[in-house]
Amino acid sequence: MSVLWNSLKLGRSRPFFVIAGTNVIENERNLVSLGRKLLKVTSKLGLPLVFKASFDKANRTSLDGFRGPGLEIGLQRLQEVKSVLGVPILTDVHETYQVELVSEVADVIQIPSFLCRQTDLIVAAANSGRIVHLKKGQFASVEVMERAVEKV
Repeated sequence: MSVLWNSLKLGRSRPFFVIAGTNVIENERNLVSLGRKLLKVTSKLGLPLVFKASFDKANRTSLDGFRGPGLEIGLQRLQEVKSVLGVPILTDVHETYQVELVSEVADVIQIPSFLCRQTDLIVAAANSGRIVHLKKGQFASVEVMERAVEKV
């Protein structure tokens, strides 16, 4: 289990922790800088920070929309944030093959809302040994999300 999970389990982050970052990774320098600013604020408030950024926004409306740097470069940038700032990392996955690589860097694997019913993806994330963050799709009822949680 991760340091983050142990912290949550032991109640060190009760009642809250903060998931914050950027929607999509644009460049490494801004990513670390943003993380420093977020860490400064959350530290003042006494709240643990989980840094969130996506390496690929695969659900863009337009084919021309910026998606991010991709898996390899994105994970390198997230690892740098983790190493420099010492914070847990959250990022999302869209395909089952991504889970193993992502779990080497991320403390939390997020399942995007549009994929919240994808059994193979959810099970792969659950089997990674990382915390799984299931985002609720607007289309998903309580019952649908209960079934999704059962897959974890």
